[in-house]
Amino acid sequence: MPEAKHPRSAVILYGTETGNAQDVAEELGSMAERLHFTTLVSEMNNFQAESLSSYTVVLFVVSTTGQGDLPGNARKFWRTLLLKSLPPTLLDGVDFALFGLGDTSYPKFNWAGKKLHKRLLQLGANEIYPMGEADQRHPEGLEGMFIPWATDFRKLLLDRYPLSEGEYPIPDDVQLPPKWILQESGTVTGDTAAVADSFPGLHHLDHDVRPLPDTFTATLVQNKRVTPIKHWQDVRHICLTTPEALSYEPGDIVCITPKNFADDVQALINLMCWNEQADKPVCLVPGKGSDTANSILHSPPIPELASYPRLTLRALLTDYLDIKSIPRRSFFSAISHYTNDTMQKERLLEFVNPEYIDEFWDYTTRPRRSILEVLEEFHTVKIPWEHVPSLFPVIRARQFSIASGGELTRTATGETNFELLIAIVKYQTVIKRIRQGVCTRYLSSLQPGSTLRVQLQRGGLNPSVSQIAGPTVLVGPGTGIAPLRSVLWQKAALVTAYRHRQRQQQQGNPDATQQLQIAPTILLFGGRNRTADFFFEDEWTQLAPLVNLVVFTAFSRDQRGKVYVQDRIRENFAPLFQMLYDLHGSVILCGSSGRMPQAVREALIECFQYGAETEEEGLSRQEAEEYLMEMERDGRYKQETW
Repeated sequence: MPEAKHPRSAVILYGTETGNAQDVAEELGSMAERLHFTTLVSEMNNFQAESLSSYTVVLFVVSTTGQGDLPGNARKFWRTLLLKSLPPTLLDGVDFALFGLGDTSYPKFNWAGKKLHKRLLQLGANEIYPMGEADQRHPEGLEGMFIPWATDFRKLLLDRYPLSEGEYPIPDDVQLPPKWILQESGTVTGDTAAVADSFPGLHHLDHDVRPLPDTFTATLVQNKRVTPIKHWQDVRHICLTTPEALSYEPGDIVCITPKNFADDVQALINLMCWNEQADKPVCLVPGKGSDTANSILHSPPIPELASYPRLTLRALLTDYLDIKSIPRRSFFSAISHYTNDTMQKERLLEFVNPEYIDEFWDYTTRPRRSILEVLEEFHTVKIPWEHVPSLFPVIRARQFSIASGGELTRTATGETNFELLIAIVKYQTVIKRIRQGVCTRYLSSLQPGSTLRVQLQRGGLNPSVSQIAGPTVLVGPGTGIAPLRSVLWQKAALVTAYRHRQRQQQQGNPDATQQLQIAPTILLFGGRNRTADFFFEDEWTQLAPLVNLVVFTAFSRDQRGKVYVQDRIRENFAPLFQMLYDLHGSVILCGSSGRMPQAVREALIECFQYGAETEEEGLSRQEAEEYLMEMERDGRYKQETW
């Protein structure tokens, strides 16, 4: 029997890797709540498709990750939709709308949203509003496309599901009750003892005891700067080990959840006048915003807090809440309720108004202004400590591509080894303020011996053994070299194993057969200066004869005219055409998601137009573009950019 419909209800399901889709979902949830829908915002994996028909309207918000994949917290739900045994009427009666978040620098822009959209229709769901698509590359960010879509969608909801006579939408200047709040609890246990600095430049010996889901404990054994002190960028070669027997492949990812620094947390506590409460034990309880009358209880923003041994407001701010992130529009709306200053309240609400999206962008994203800085400027805002969980975003784990592979995946003592190449984010903004990345700042301060709770995730590259062994062009400027280093060490391991089988065959072992041919590899690496950021240079010399490796470098600042990896492609059309066209090789592209990926694509299209070094003619422009798209469809052109 189908579940009975909740009267005037909306469920907003999201799939996210970095938190952007969750932010959008929660904003849509607030919008629906103001239209008197009983709302529930949840990860897709927490839901069964069969239960969707019990809601008046269902909204999906999904980001695209990897090679057009759904995020990890949506894949279980997606797999259930793909079961062949499902009837085409499974979602009959489900009214839905979908908003996708993507990045046009990827070939499969918004692919996850498009796949989900198609499957929902196949299963009988009824689309009530055209799919929206946000682009991270938009001049005004995700908001540039989300705000117009959401504004028109709100009008549709009012038209399609009209309010009762005498009932009106809840105005934006009326505060919605929080779904979860803090309240005082029992005694705090545990302590966080300070440790003296014994490593120059590395200030913290931290032992992460947070009960983060799906994580394991890893020990930091190396935190080494690999660029000169005077170089503009601090890049670290970080090594983590764990006694757990874990396996990973090239392209896989380590996720690290950072912590806030004590001085930033204390600054917020001082600003909000929370000193008296900061170190008292607290717990998380449902607020009035959870509709228990209709049996709709929102998931807590941080489910693992129930098992956290020493929760205080200070610990919550330090370990879980992202007070240094760039605030979304909904944050300005929320904090406007906590000031009695008319001018500051009006200014905060201006940032929420879609007509002022340019000003919002110029105030927040362009200068990378943080939540803490906003609260410092709007100093009359005083947030009750009880409402902290409903106002501040949760710290998200940051993803780092693993740079080790082959024999580097294990230490000499048999532990699992993870190596990372991380650029420490630190720069000056247009308002002359120094900005630092929350996670890279945290990592840059850690001493060897520190322990972290980390998560291992499968990456989007997923190169097969035959692809690694076959003819491959690897393009990786800067720290984009990290996953490509993993590929090369994995290829070296295949060569070693292949030679071992050859020796066994020569010694008369009939079970040893030659099954794998190792083809050449071209590595295109870009940096600023050969002497400053030619990462792992010695390794390429070591691996070259083993894996038949040719390295083309592009150091943009080592000569008068700037040279980039796409320029090296144009200088080497003949060998690249042979590998990618004649030998049907693969391309793996990693690095910055700015202009580089499109510039590389254009150079490769020109390569296919050029043809071979012989008299063989190249392809026409149209044929070259189609060939590159064919490579993408076959999984022979893969991109992982950030």
